[in-house]
Amino acid sequence: MPRSGRLQNFIKEYRGSDRTRKLSFLPPIFILIVELILLIHALSLNHPNMIVVELTTILLVISIIEMIFVSREIHEHYTKSNFDKLLTIKLDDFVTKSKEKNVKKIVSEFLEKYPKYSANRSEIYHTTCQIMQTHEEEKIEEDIEEKLKKYIKLNKKENVDDIVEEFVKKYTKYKKYRAEVYEITCHIKADEKINNIK
Repeated sequence: MPRSGRLQNFIKEYRGSDRTRKLSFLPPIFILIVELILLIHALSLNHPNMIVVELTTILLVISIIEMIFVSREIHEHYTKSNFDKLLTIKLDDFVTKSKEKNVKKIVSEFLEKYPKYSANRSEIYHTTCQIMQTHEEEKIEEDIEEKLKKYIKLNKKENVDDIVEEFVKKYTKYKKYRAEVYEITCHIKADEKINNIK
């Protein structure tokens, strides 16, 4: 049963790996099959040529070793990928609950709570920065949406470009978020049209 479990784990890891790693596993399998066929053929002859048998056996062993290395690489990549996902989820929850805005303090508090991640301090720092930036962008988009809804209600303009132009002039701090303002305006106007049809 343990072998079956290992095989199932390997299949799961293989499916979860990227295309390059999947393809890198195919040549050793193909070579292994060819070498097995050659070895069986060489041994089935009445007077097998021992040099051919020895060379084929060496190539067979090399193929097996290569398959072991590739499968280890797939396993390590899968483990790292899972670790990164779990770490990001834990960090996101921690940052959301934390009232702290200083990245260094957040990282220190996180490591106090989860000391098993101490070896990954730099990765935690980098991930925390990304999470905080994402949260900041989400907050800005929420603010833009809230202000846009009020602005559109008051001004009754229909043209999206005009709305975006006037909104960005009024709220200059959103100038660098022009693309987001445009996208949110389109969503709001689309929702209005759907509501008007109903």
